[in-house]
Amino acid sequence: MLERLFQLQAHGTTVRKELVAGITTFLTMAYIIVVNPSILSSTGMDFGAVFVATCLAATIGTLIMGLWANYPIALAPGMGLNAFFSFTVVGSMGYSWQVALGAVFLSGSIFFLLSILKVREWIINSIPMSLRFGISAGIGFFLALIALKNAGIVVDNPATLVGLGDIKVAESLLFFGGFVLICALSFRQITGAVMIGIIAITGIAMMLGMVEYQGFISAPPSLAPTFMQLDIAGALNVGMISIVFAFLFVDLFDTSGTLIGAAQRGGLLDKDGKLPRLGRALMSDSVATMSGAAMGTSTTTSYIESTAGISAGGRTGLTAVVVAALFLACLLLSPIASIIPAYATAPALMYVAVLMTGGLKLVDWDDITDAAPAVVTALMMPLTFSIANGIAMGFITYAIVKALSGRWSDLNASVVIIAVVFVLKFIFLDAA
Repeated sequence: MLERLFQLQAHGTTVRKELVAGITTFLTMAYIIVVNPSILSSTGMDFGAVFVATCLAATIGTLIMGLWANYPIALAPGMGLNAFFSFTVVGSMGYSWQVALGAVFLSGSIFFLLSILKVREWIINSIPMSLRFGISAGIGFFLALIALKNAGIVVDNPATLVGLGDIKVAESLLFFGGFVLICALSFRQITGAVMIGIIAITGIAMMLGMVEYQGFISAPPSLAPTFMQLDIAGALNVGMISIVFAFLFVDLFDTSGTLIGAAQRGGLLDKDGKLPRLGRALMSDSVATMSGAAMGTSTTTSYIESTAGISAGGRTGLTAVVVAALFLACLLLSPIASIIPAYATAPALMYVAVLMTGGLKLVDWDDITDAAPAVVTALMMPLTFSIANGIAMGFITYAIVKALSGRWSDLNASVVIIAVVFVLKFIFLDAA
């Protein structure tokens, strides 16, 4: 049955390799079941319900990817977008988390339609590479700022806007210890480095009496506080356009980049360098986002950590099915997840930030018309505490700089249209 379903022999793999690969992928991304509820619960969402929604969204998305698209790619609520959801859309802009969930659902629906209509390649190919690198790096800086804030390293300062907090307190020291531990384990290629770091810091905090052990296994918490609580009507407000666009835009490039990168790592591309069944893979992602929003979590996307399982030999959807089963089993671990403090998850955010900012090395620094928009995009995200603002300012800067420099050949219709839309938004919507 497994051979017929996943075509193991045709992909040069075995059941044992796929099992090992699935376990490897899961261990590298299991931190999300702790980090995501920690971030989203800051909006007032019930921690236990978000924990269940996170596990179920990861299970559903990964299962669809494995059974329908037959790829060893795992999905879960994405880092960066969960922070944007909590700290910008709800925290800074003042929307309710129900409306934010509605925006996530709408972005997933649009993503699904784009996949069906097969215009996704046109959209992806029309966005300049420098902006893609800037967006990735900007999300990394955004996560770093949140991590440092949660650990008390960076604090507000009336005179200088931000300042250095008390780095001698236990929370700050544990954050630093967790971060360097994760980095060292990652360099040594230890599977599950991020999760090990989170558990180690939580264990130390427990021994110091900073957190209290509340058990290991229990029945899953109720999903009722967040299930079907999304406010789609509220998300249709004209002021939410840029928010929906930001969710869609980042998910589109995260997913596409992850799929192509993982496929290259596993030799899954065809002779023309294209990914077979790309439509199914993208639709798996969009369905996972819509179902996740319905249950109570932010955008669900493909995880680059899937390359760890591919490196371990995973080549088919059986790897993804194993990951999905393990996420489902995590529903019983809510007592452990609920006691992990913010300063234990902050090192994970900082580590992911380091990985995401690495894209800046690919920017053409000798071409100021490429470098300037990338830097503007990257810096505006943390400094305005908004991924949407960073994307907007990046597009506007790119279009204007290229036009004034006479580099009209670098511009295309989609970039100009998006830039004009953002300009109109700042003039009319933000001024209202």
